[in-house]
Amino acid sequence: MSYYQFFEEVPGVFPYQPPNQPGPETSPERTDNPNCEPGTDRTRVAGKLKNNLESVKEMGATPIPEIKSNIHCLTIVGQIEGHLVLPPQNKTTKYEHLIPQLVALEQSPEIEGVLIVLNTVGGDVEAGLALAEIITSLSKPTASLVLGGGHSIGVPIAVATDYSFIAETASMTIHPIRLTGLVIGVPQTYEYLDKMQDRVVRFITAHSNVTEEKFRELMFRTGELARDIGTVLIGQEAVDCGMINEVGGMRQSMDKLRQLIDEWRANNGGVRH
Repeated sequence: MSYYQFFEEVPGVFPYQPPNQPGPETSPERTDNPNCEPGTDRTRVAGKLKNNLESVKEMGATPIPEIKSNIHCLTIVGQIEGHLVLPPQNKTTKYEHLIPQLVALEQSPEIEGVLIVLNTVGGDVEAGLALAEIITSLSKPTASLVLGGGHSIGVPIAVATDYSFIAETASMTIHPIRLTGLVIGVPQTYEYLDKMQDRVVRFITAHSNVTEEKFRELMFRTGELARDIGTVLIGQEAVDCGMINEVGGMRQSMDKLRQLIDEWRANNGGVRH
């Protein structure tokens, strides 16, 4: 049979698409649908998602099979975008996207714990504080893991959870609040910045073991940052000053979150809310 004779047997179909055959990714499934011919098998894809191609293009890897879990992972990466839209070349986390997710997690009966993973350079102060406030007000157990960096306004978010971890090589930059753009040089401007800074200091000291005196000393330390004041804490240093609870990674943070979930269940009579 020639190439052209083959397609003449299937008029109107070009290029020819052969029927799916059961393979390593498919499993035969018998159907009793009366609309199908008797004795025919239908195949279904087992564990294969629809948007494989999009996931490969965006993430560089094929997706793993979806599983049901009582723990939800929320990532905060890049720069925290607040009231102003950042340039398109900036990798950002938009707070107006995260707040509805956190509200949905609070209402979801299937989710019993939330893991916050941070690798952020900071960003908008009020947006970061808004995220930190809503995280600390969740009724469900929460844990945070700082990977790479949790700088600037990322610090309140890291300490807002019930328990916090930092990777051994991760860093956190502590510095005073800074403004970009036009600043009016009047006493009221300084007072506004001082009040905003006090909000950050009060939140961090209230949700961690670092004292206000120690935190302000780290914030205004000179000589460590070029052309600026502040401190960079790496791994164990953030634990030693009382800001982060423990040095650890994904396994430690998940184990701790499961422990917090068990305690939360015991306090609530083992009933999901």
